[in-house]
Amino acid sequence: MQAGVFVFTPPEPPSGLVDLQDARAVTVHDREDAWPGTVRLQGFTYGSLHEAGELQTSSVERRMAWIRRHPGYAAQPYEQLASWYRQIGHDDARRVLLDKQRHRRKTLSLPARVWGHLLDATVGYGYRPWRAGLWLAALVLLGTTVFDAHSPRPTEPGQVPPFNPFVYTLDLLIPIGGLGQRTSWYWQAGTAAWLAYTLTAAGWILTTAVLAGITRALNRN
Repeated sequence: MQAGVFVFTPPEPPSGLVDLQDARAVTVHDREDAWPGTVRLQGFTYGSLHEAGELQTSSVERRMAWIRRHPGYAAQPYEQLASWYRQIGHDDARRVLLDKQRHRRKTLSLPARVWGHLLDATVGYGYRPWRAGLWLAALVLLGTTVFDAHSPRPTEPGQVPPFNPFVYTLDLLIPIGGLGQRTSWYWQAGTAAWLAYTLTAAGWILTTAVLAGITRALNRN
């Protein structure tokens, strides 16, 4: 099908499914309650989307739910919707692409799904990089609080800088380089020692997730 204006507003959703694969429309007017449970959208392209009888575009949540009516996972409907939101200047394109990654994750192997959950939690697959800042702030607060209540041992007594729990925590979380604290002080055992190991591992994981997520987002855009 090729149409200038495609109006889909039946009084009740049709039985069965609606097949729009490889169809084209300049403008789509529809209603949220008009579509059946299955809508094949692979290859469907359009210039604009509107709720029937309304001038404004419909909500991004409603449109993403519409895409999920497509059987299985397909990337093109998400990319088409994101392209439409970018065209009209809406930041909702990022939400659509994030939802695409979450849907795709369900089709992957277990290790890939675990890595996907990690990317989602830390940086939202690169579409929500501010999450990394929240994780960093939380880890810095935890480390500073715990290390301030314990007394580490110097690696070289009398020749190391004074211990600073805040800088020491940052030093553990920075995987490359250093601030001179983690090489100057150590813990023999106990909670502080295990936390130091955990923060070091968290620093590597967080950095890797940030780089992977941002690279993924840049490639998709």
